[in-house]
Amino acid sequence: MKKAIVLGATGGVGKPLTAELVKRGIETVAFGRSMQKLEQLAEELNAPSLLRLETGDAFHPQDIASAAAGADVIFHSANIPYHEMESRLLPLGESVMQAVDHLGAKVVVVDGIYPYGRRTVEFATEDHPKRPHTRKGKIRLAYEELIFSSRWDRAKPLIVRLPDYYGPSAQASYLSLTMEAIAAGKPTAFIGNMKIPREYVYLPDAARMIVEIAERDESYGQNWHIPGSGVISGRELVRIAQQASGKSKSVIPLGRLGLSLLGLFNPVMKEVVEMLYLTEEPFVLSGEKYERLIGPISWTPHEQAITETIRELMNGKGM
Repeated sequence: MKKAIVLGATGGVGKPLTAELVKRGIETVAFGRSMQKLEQLAEELNAPSLLRLETGDAFHPQDIASAAAGADVIFHSANIPYHEMESRLLPLGESVMQAVDHLGAKVVVVDGIYPYGRRTVEFATEDHPKRPHTRKGKIRLAYEELIFSSRWDRAKPLIVRLPDYYGPSAQASYLSLTMEAIAAGKPTAFIGNMKIPREYVYLPDAARMIVEIAERDESYGQNWHIPGSGVISGRELVRIAQQASGKSKSVIPLGRLGLSLLGLFNPVMKEVVEMLYLTEEPFVLSGEKYERLIGPISWTPHEQAITETIRELMNGKGM
């Protein structure tokens, strides 16, 4: 891979992806809606010879096709507001795939675990049944079917699936508000049960694995899991974060009742309620396929990764 483009380059996954590509010496186009945010990203990365900034709308295939001309791989990490997923996710996927098919390019689509529904095994491989029982799970499964549709004659797609995640750039994660508040020394909430260990992946680790998968021609046409470095409870996560921040304000767990009440005023919290089963019956991804076909996985331990996240947030990075 000599040249790549990252759609949603200033987003939670897009920022570490862009950083990873530049770190590897790959000519990279950072694509987003806001030139101000793109310029801030460029300043942080400080790699003018490798990074080009392009503004555009990912809902317009011609914008993507124009910015992606000459790219070997298109990384699609653009996202939409959580409460608009059902109405806008498929149009976004349609736009991206139209552009990719027009270019005859490879595309790496970043997605999550919603299409699987409830877990059936302790560690889920890419062959785990997809039986979504929620509205968001069903729309995400339709999204996968769109990405891999036989309509696309020239596109070469793959999907990488992440569990919940954290990192200084995280914006749409269940943890992002909790981490940002702890870094700022403010009281906050934690979505879900704080006692049950769950899987999280540190975004810089995820970016490294995603690029490793994208580098190989044989990876395309498949789903790939990006697992975290083991499960961790909310209590332990908060303890490490508070220790890193040097502040210990209260952190209140939010269950169904609390989220439903907040949902009267906050559309995002209203939409989280149906996905709370993932905090009660954690879905853990297997990294067996990655290790077998790509190589050993190198993770940043949770304690180090959480500490780095809090310190960067305290320094004003990633927010």
